[in-house]
Amino acid sequence: MKKADISGKWALVTGASRGVGRQVCLGLAERGCNVALHSRAIAHTDSLAAELKAMGVQTCQFAAELADEQQVDALVTAVLARTPGIDIVYNNAALMTPFRADWQQVPADDFRLSFAVNVTALVRICHGLIPGMVERGWGRIVNVTSGIQDQPELIAYSISKGAVDKFVTDTAGHLKGAGVLMNLLDPGWLRTDLGGASAPNAVESVMPGALVPALLDDGTAGQLFCAQDYAGQTL
Repeated sequence: MKKADISGKWALVTGASRGVGRQVCLGLAERGCNVALHSRAIAHTDSLAAELKAMGVQTCQFAAELADEQQVDALVTAVLARTPGIDIVYNNAALMTPFRADWQQVPADDFRLSFAVNVTALVRICHGLIPGMVERGWGRIVNVTSGIQDQPELIAYSISKGAVDKFVTDTAGHLKGAGVLMNLLDPGWLRTDLGGASAPNAVESVMPGALVPALLDDGTAGQLFCAQDYAGQTL
C-alpha cells in the first residue's frame, strides 16, 4: 500500500480519551501527526496529551458534548482557531443507548440521542472542516461505523451507524476530485466501554488497521475498511 506522509499534519480525533480514540491518537503521533483531542471534559485527555507531547508532536485539547448542536459548532470553531487547519478527521465518538430486551418498545429518545451524537454531530464536524481541506487540496476523513447486525435490542445505535454509512457513500464522490478522501472504518468488536468485557478483541488490535484510511494515497474514497483485517500486520 502506498502511504501518505502525515508528519506535521493536524488531526482531530473525537472521543480521544479512551478506547479506539486513544489508540488512534497514539498511532497518529507515532507518524509525526499533531493531534487535536476531543472529549467531554478537558481533564479526560490530560494524560494522553502529556504522552503525545513526550512523543514530540503538538497537541491541543477540547471539550464538547456532542449531543448539543451548539457545542459541536463551537468545537469546530475552536479547533480551527487553535490549529493551522485540520487535515485528518477521525469521527470516532459514539453513544450506544441501553440494550432493550423488549425490542418492540424502544423509546423515541433512544433514536433522538443516537442520531444527535452518532450522526448529526459527525456530519456537522465534517461540513465544518471540509472547506479548509478542499482549499488546501488534501484531506482524510475517517468516519467510524460498526459491523453490528441482527440485534434489534440495539436498533437505535445500529441504524444511526447505517446513516453514517449512507452519508459517506453519498458524499465521498463529491470530494475525491478535491484531494479529500472520506471513508468508513469498522474497528471490530473490541473490549471497550462501548463494546463490553465479553468482546473477542483487545482494543489494541484496532491498530494498525485504524490508520489505513488516514494513510491512503491512491484516491480510494467511499469505502469500508475493517481494522481487524490488518491485525498483527505492519503498515
